[in-house]
Amino acid sequence: MAAVGWIGLGNMGGYMSANLVKAGHTVRGYDLNPAAVAAAQERGVQPVDSIADAVTGADVVFTMLPKGEHARAVYLGDGGVLASADTRTLLVDSSTIDVESAQELHNAAAAGGYRFVDAPVSGGISGAEAGTLTFMVGGEADAVRDAAGYIEPMAGNIIPTGGATTGQAAKICNNLMLFINLAGAAEGAVLADRLGLDKQVFWNIASVSSGDSWALRTWYPIPGVVPSAASNRDFAPTFTAELANKDINLAIAAARDTGTPLEIGEHVQQLFQRLVDAGLSAKDCSMIVQLVDGTLAAETRT
Repeated sequence: MAAVGWIGLGNMGGYMSANLVKAGHTVRGYDLNPAAVAAAQERGVQPVDSIADAVTGADVVFTMLPKGEHARAVYLGDGGVLASADTRTLLVDSSTIDVESAQELHNAAAAGGYRFVDAPVSGGISGAEAGTLTFMVGGEADAVRDAAGYIEPMAGNIIPTGGATTGQAAKICNNLMLFINLAGAAEGAVLADRLGLDKQVFWNIASVSSGDSWALRTWYPIPGVVPSAASNRDFAPTFTAELANKDINLAIAAARDTGTPLEIGEHVQQLFQRLVDAGLSAKDCSMIVQLVDGTLAAETRT
């Protein structure tokens, strides 16, 4: 069994690290949020007081952080991963961040003699808890292969994507499609209701027809249809509007860098921005349905 250092014990990282504990690994975890640390400790993660304490002597280090700026600080800052870990330690970043930051981390790790992979995930909090996430892993072939062995207890799918930053590229494109599908599910669901269709009957049709999507099956924005949906719990977050806005903006930035028009993606980003501007950034991203059905106040519909 391996010694694992884990940085970032939030909604995703807390469950992911717990699955490594269940697999028999020793996991030392660090997070700035005391509540996240306490929750992880209850699941068997050993809390530590610094990044250095988490990574010293580790066979592998996982990071699961909100943004590129956080990942750069954790890896490149004083007392960070690259200043504290042994060069034999495999480094795995499962954050969803911009390609530029991912490339900077790859470059810095290589210059320091480390093996590093970008390995973002898809599957949400439910997938993190169940150990069924899809990992998209980019980097040198030997590092990707070795990372897969550590990732296995957390994953339903482990997909090598190619060289450095291709994991992040895959995640950005995947999430772009997810959020467009979510917006489509919201509009279709509201229209079906106003045309007099029973909400469960319509979902039963769409979920086995050409309107199907992961968002429809898992995040359906109408309450009382899909048990896993945040709409059943007043949009308590499974994936916040703030994070959705961050992720789709990553896609838009990458599109601009490559000269790729994203007319639909840019419109969906505006929906998330309206939730953020309305002070709802901590609510679930599927709350965009309320921009369709008119529930939200008029000032959010500018």
